[in-house]
Amino acid sequence: MLVVAYIGFGNSVCRYHLPYVERRKDTIKVKYIYRREEDRVGDEERETWYPDITFTTDIDQVMNDDEVNLIVVNTPDAFHVSYTMMALEHNKNVLCEKPFAMTADEAQKVFDFAKAKGLLAMANQNRRYDADMRTVRKVIESGVLGDIIEVESHYDYYRPSIKDRKGFGILYGLAVHPIDQIIGQFGKPKKVVYDCRSIDNPGVSDDYYDIDFFYDHGMKAIVKTSYYVKLDYPRFIVHGKKGSFLMPALGHQSALKPKPGPIEISFDPLPEDKWGTLSYIDDEGHDMTQKVPTEIGDYGIIYDNIYDVLFNNGEKIVKDEEVVEVLRIIEEATQKAKEVKA
Repeated sequence: MLVVAYIGFGNSVCRYHLPYVERRKDTIKVKYIYRREEDRVGDEERETWYPDITFTTDIDQVMNDDEVNLIVVNTPDAFHVSYTMMALEHNKNVLCEKPFAMTADEAQKVFDFAKAKGLLAMANQNRRYDADMRTVRKVIESGVLGDIIEVESHYDYYRPSIKDRKGFGILYGLAVHPIDQIIGQFGKPKKVVYDCRSIDNPGVSDDYYDIDFFYDHGMKAIVKTSYYVKLDYPRFIVHGKKGSFLMPALGHQSALKPKPGPIEISFDPLPEDKWGTLSYIDDEGHDMTQKVPTEIGDYGIIYDNIYDVLFNNGEKIVKDEEVVEVLRIIEEATQKAKEVKA
């Protein structure tokens, strides 16, 4: 089995890990959640919601337990590398939240160290398995659109309060998801063009970005976020030589209102108003338009893959070189945002 210890006990663990791990009790056992003593103060009640898990403030207890074979790092970004390296030094496999590191060079050093130790180190790029991305992938890979010409990916909001936010980090905290979805699906681009800035605080924030990825055969992918989009916009727009596909924004479980007890995630099929719309010319020349049922999002697929890698000689679904490329792009995008003049 995978015997897991989590480092950290924030929203990431409770929303994006435990509900999916819970469905895989035949292959996964969560033994520990490590928390710093200062993080527990006033927050002990949540620990009682998980009676089968040992909560500890002793990091050595976790690292020196021979039964634990997977450490999952869910700390603030700045501590990802240090905890990942600590786990590797204790001969533990590691799944680390994104961003895996703060620079591409750091990430490469971690991967090299893990490889030298014969261990797995992988970024938790779970958003590849969002319901909308899984649906887009299914349509693209079906071939019904023909050669893909353009893919647009939008994470848009209407939050004018963004004008009061100064500082960088949105590219690392938000753009890391859609950039990885593009790199994971289409690979390393031939060229990247950046428009990264802030509408209200140019040069000191990174809350607007429009990044273009250019591939062979004229294909382009666009990753875009603005905090001044008042009307709903499709989450994905895909154009191919034979047709187009629109995927609506589905919302995200981060918007779930907190309530006492473990987070509950629905795995029920979504209603038709949350389905995608596909229009294409079929092989007989007929003009076809139809709704495409939305796939079920499942972040546990990452854990299924780790199990397959560790016990069945499988291949990592989030490749080292993909993680390094995503971080290289985010580094460049952040630098572009810093160079913008008011």
